[in-house]
Amino acid sequence: MFKQFGFSEKLLKAIQNAGFEKPSAIQEKVIPLIMQGRDLVGQAKTGTGKTAAFALPALEKISAQSNQVELLVITPTRELCTQVCEEIQRFGRISGIRCVAVYGGSSYARQIDAIKQGAQVVVATPGRLLDLLNSRRIPKLKPKMVVLDEADEMLDMGFLEDIQAIFEYLPAERQTLLFSATMPLPIQKLAKKILKDPEIISTNTGKEITNQDIEQIAYVVEEHEREDALIRLMDAHKPFKSIVFCRTRADVDTLQQSLLSQGYASAALHGDIEQRQRERVTASFRDGRVQILVATDVAARGLNITDISHVFNFHLPGATETYVHRIGRTARAGRKGAALTLVSPRELFRLKQIQQGAGSPIAQKRIPSLQDVKKTKLVELTEKLSTQPVSPEAKAFLKSIENESNNYELSLKLLSMFLNQIQLAGPEQIGPNPERFNRPERDRPERNRPRGHFRKRFGNRREKVRS
Repeated sequence: MFKQFGFSEKLLKAIQNAGFEKPSAIQEKVIPLIMQGRDLVGQAKTGTGKTAAFALPALEKISAQSNQVELLVITPTRELCTQVCEEIQRFGRISGIRCVAVYGGSSYARQIDAIKQGAQVVVATPGRLLDLLNSRRIPKLKPKMVVLDEADEMLDMGFLEDIQAIFEYLPAERQTLLFSATMPLPIQKLAKKILKDPEIISTNTGKEITNQDIEQIAYVVEEHEREDALIRLMDAHKPFKSIVFCRTRADVDTLQQSLLSQGYASAALHGDIEQRQRERVTASFRDGRVQILVATDVAARGLNITDISHVFNFHLPGATETYVHRIGRTARAGRKGAALTLVSPRELFRLKQIQQGAGSPIAQKRIPSLQDVKKTKLVELTEKLSTQPVSPEAKAFLKSIENESNNYELSLKLLSMFLNQIQLAGPEQIGPNPERFNRPERDRPERNRPRGHFRKRFGNRREKVRS
């Protein structure tokens, strides 16, 4: 329970109002250290409660009577910036703590005025924060605590130099916390530079860096089958809320328009979309008006929405870290989730590399056939009928037409009406037979050629060029 940390009654009330019952693994390990004033590196899988892990002890230390920034949180994206600020405000509202989100694409004046009016917490993206510091548009920041959130995403997005420049403006006497899902070498070097004798806390076990509440499945399809395969998987899995990751902005727009034309409540999110539209799309996705978000990697980073049931990799990412971040959008706050990836035959080797890097198995399955999905729909219909209460209107209607048809014929007609509503598109079978790709490499004829076979046929071309 959160009482063990010695939080004030106001903060405990806020935690209770937020629906938090017991601390997660990362929260249990880092909160006591933060309360002691220690610098630390916190490494945990995406979606395990890192924001509350630093926000709660920080809020306990902040005085609502202070008129200066005591906590600075740096996040990689606008979306994460606003979400972290909202969560801090939710926890700090009863105590009177004020938080300001500082990010690009929004009014400079409004953000600066909000800080000057006495905000105790600033959550900022690197670009806008560095711009304000360089131009001296905000008073000199002297936060007692600085948090670098999702540090590996900042590295991926090219913010490492900005981060280093920002720390030149910050006071030497401070408590610094660094949180990251993965710890590549540049982040390790940064941690050594900006932290003092830090505690290293990790809740990742072994080589496992993905959340084990995520079911991971890959489906082999030909390039021209990707869209049919995605729609078939959506029909089969019926995601409550999902993100579909594409390689490029053009891919996002094309796929989202196609989904929209087929009746799927979808929206696009990528770098060409203006900030106001991005905020509208994110809000619509959060409240359920949009059920499918089609996005690029950069645009979707930092999304903290707890009820995403599925992540679809329409295109395979190029790096293991990107894959980990993508699938980490689901299975949050103790929920289960699924990550479904489409791969072409040529990408199977890269999929194997990602699986080894992520340290968790990715099952390989075949796309469900049209008949498979129809059978699933019939099972769902049977379950609905078994629990469907009989209304008085239905009884009256049956009585009014019982002279026109017998009950058996009437039942068949009603079932036919329901079944006609199950409209499924696409070919009967999508994707090649998986047995073609599951054979051991030693059994493949092209791998059995003796060493030097190519050189015997064509000679040593490198030596010929040199001569």
